[in-house]
Amino acid sequence: MPQRNGSMFDVDDATFQKIFDVNVRSIFLTTKAIVPHMLAAGGNIINIASTAALSPRPGLTWYNASKGAVVTMSKSMAVELAPNQVRVNALCPVFAHTPMAVEFMGGVDTQEIRDKFVASIPLGRENTPRDLANAALWLASDEASFITGVALEVDGGRCV
Repeated sequence: MPQRNGSMFDVDDATFQKIFDVNVRSIFLTTKAIVPHMLAAGGNIINIASTAALSPRPGLTWYNASKGAVVTMSKSMAVELAPNQVRVNALCPVFAHTPMAVEFMGGVDTQEIRDKFVASIPLGRENTPRDLANAALWLASDEASFITGVALEVDGGRCV
């Protein structure tokens, strides 16, 4: 759930609550429903955070905070669930062409604004669904069986 880019003081209580319900409470509820079934057999959880958790942009304070909570929850869950062989990681994507992107751009989608976002990504392009899918597939694979508690930046170098 995005926050329209702007002053943190312009976000009303309902929008704040929706941001945290979608980005944080959803993980809480899913964890309570699913993880008890994983405790005996092990498993793998991949939460979706954001580069906003690691390198926040101005004008998105409450969104940044919600994604920071996702990273912290993922790391805490990883430590708590490790004895049961349940791995927990978070993906941290960068700007991508999605309906939420317009909100991040302040409600206006122009090539100039897009170019400004892309200019902040060293590899020089937006994130794609394939980028995230490949990262998630790797984290879920046996090749990543010793990886837990990681906030994996899928960001073309933006957080460097």
